[in-house]
Amino acid sequence: MSDPQAPSRPPSDGGTRLNWGAEALWEALVPLLPGLSIEVVERLDSTNSELTERLRRASRVTHDGRGGRSGDLHPQLLVATHQTAGRGRLGRRWHSTPGASLTFSLALPLERADWSGLSLAVGLAVVDALDPEGALLGLKWPNDLMLRSAAEGPGHDLHPLGRKLGGILIESVSVGPRRVAVIGIGINVAAQRTAEADYGTASLAEIRPEASAQDTLARIAPVLAAALVDFDARGFAPCVAGYARRDVLRGRIVRTSDPALPEGTADGVDDDGALRLIAPGGAHRVVSGEVSIRPVAG
Repeated sequence: MSDPQAPSRPPSDGGTRLNWGAEALWEALVPLLPGLSIEVVERLDSTNSELTERLRRASRVTHDGRGGRSGDLHPQLLVATHQTAGRGRLGRRWHSTPGASLTFSLALPLERADWSGLSLAVGLAVVDALDPEGALLGLKWPNDLMLRSAAEGPGHDLHPLGRKLGGILIESVSVGPRRVAVIGIGINVAAQRTAEADYGTASLAEIRPEASAQDTLARIAPVLAAALVDFDARGFAPCVAGYARRDVLRGRIVRTSDPALPEGTADGVDDDGALRLIAPGGAHRVVSGEVSIRPVAG
């Protein structure tokens, strides 16, 4: 995944100054992600935008033949305590309230050529870290983190899939011959409004009242790093059973934004992360992240 001989880099001064426990986090992660740097900033438009732009600058330097900086292809973890222009899938905005959200991005090169199912593997790692028992958090294909309806108490029938806790945005940047994944994650830690949820929003404080953004990052990051190392080696297939236990769509009638496949019953995911739909004409696979999936009422 990264050069094991690369020099490990501790957190920046910003991370230490903002007291996110970045030094301890770096020590936990660097055995899995050699060469890792961690940076915590107070305010940023988008952590994904910042990391993708850094990588594009590195790519331009590489193409000019001048050689990039030694750290351009090392893993980079960037956290913003306030993200002012966060982005979600399909160009949607992710609204972030200072102190109420965890917003961070991890950039790292992946040797694996086929990234199919990467967003699902990332989502599974996040909910496994926050809800090891599997009773409270679920996943909605392809990139939504959900508070399950059973965890909501009275009135949960208003949101049969649950409510949205967070989301994932994955982008790819080529730097010379290498391909780098930029994995952005946004989680509602305290109650707030986010623009990307058509079926209600949830916060981690509902199931973990003492939760803070710092604690949530410390819980997620080691599990996520281990999952990415495993994905780079083996792909999504080993995650299928784990995903099935978290899948809030399975068995439900859903409507898609694809005119060729307007409606069907969700039937889990394949080894490459494709969503299976059973429709009157037979079984279909939905593989494009540009397709929107919504449950049919009732």
